[in-house]
Amino acid sequence: MCLLAIAWNIHPRWRLVMAGNRDEAHERPTAALARWSDRPEVLAGRDLRSGGTWAGLDLSGRMTVVTNVRDPRIVVPQAPSRGALAADFLGSGLSASAYAGATGSAADAYAPFNLLVADANVCEYVSNYPHPRRMLLADGVHGLSNGDLDEPWPKTLRLMQAMSDWVSRETEDVDLLWRGLADEHLAPDPELPDTGVGLERERLLSAAFIRNPIYGTRASTLIAIDHQGHGWISERRFGPDGHLLGETTLSNRMPP
Repeated sequence: MCLLAIAWNIHPRWRLVMAGNRDEAHERPTAALARWSDRPEVLAGRDLRSGGTWAGLDLSGRMTVVTNVRDPRIVVPQAPSRGALAADFLGSGLSASAYAGATGSAADAYAPFNLLVADANVCEYVSNYPHPRRMLLADGVHGLSNGDLDEPWPKTLRLMQAMSDWVSRETEDVDLLWRGLADEHLAPDPELPDTGVGLERERLLSAAFIRNPIYGTRASTLIAIDHQGHGWISERRFGPDGHLLGETTLSNRMPP
């Protein structure tokens, strides 16, 4: 995932709501959102190169999402997949706090990452950049991109505002969140972060939704979980130049 906003413990119905975009090279092989055949408790899309995921939900109502941190100066040879951090939480059976602790102790092995893990009690943030650290999310709306938690990048602030507006309406209609994820607004140059990739690429990456033939938004994802652990995950998939390829929604409630 490269951009997300999360509402934690402030919506009257939903304990957690997450809206996020995964940006990636269009050539990278990816499986659509599905229940995994080898881990049937996991509902997520899947990176077919590494086997991990960027965001997912499990049958018990736990959620996870991971982003990379954009710093081209840091190279970790033969680092394990950051997507495995998200996938392994959903398959672990561990509480969010226990998994955050275990991940933090092994964080130096990975390229720079941000990880959120949530269960019925807490939502924890774990990162190894600029050093291993973890924290509990306070109740409210938070945002994350390829920098720090709640770092005020323009696209992060815009998606956080869309999430806050949606929460304030107390509606079940999530069109406002989909529109926030589809936002192609480019930030003015003076407001761009400097992450070491050059001005032209900073401009491209400043949109919530990146429309490009080579690298762009591959998936938009919404996740909602209520206070009983029941919820759903919905994914819209895109090809080169933002062409819509399909949409899938799955519930984590087992059929009767």
